[in-house]
Amino acid sequence: MRIISGKYKSRRIAAPNKLPVRPTTDMAKEALFNILNNNYYFDEIAVLDLFSGTGNISYEFASRGCEKITAVDGDYGCVQFINKTATELDLNISAFKSDVFSFLEKTALKSDIIFADPPYDLAIESFEKIPELVFKNDLLSKDGLLIIEHAKQTDLSHMDHFSKKRKYGGSVFSFFELA
Repeated sequence: MRIISGKYKSRRIAAPNKLPVRPTTDMAKEALFNILNNNYYFDEIAVLDLFSGTGNISYEFASRGCEKITAVDGDYGCVQFINKTATELDLNISAFKSDVFSFLEKTALKSDIIFADPPYDLAIESFEKIPELVFKNDLLSKDGLLIIEHAKQTDLSHMDHFSKKRKYGGSVFSFFELA
């Protein structure tokens, strides 16, 4: 995996092979950050990275100047890797081992951007639970954005607060907003 832009532009990060992950492709990540770059000043926002895996998305936000990043994953190895990498690169990322759904039920953490990249084979009911919990628990800031990455076979456009989706290869980003 590679950091695309910012302080650590072009830096390659090699994750251990044993981690149960499917990192967002560089092409999809670059397209996503082109969209976000037009709407946010990264040094002014708080980010919540759910199902964070290797920390790929968190590193990209941090490299672009984001200072408040929380990464949540249920795999201990993933959380260890994120903490180790964040320490090595001096990135302000707080990583927590937790079931994402339990975390969303209990947290009061407000974020400007919430990015969720669950396993593509998750049941549709679980995908639907992510925006339900985010909006029920008021976890997005006023002009915040929830982004869920999923396979093209998954359709979330029927959900409340859905605003748009963008397809990049086999990946789709569904965007949700308060307004």
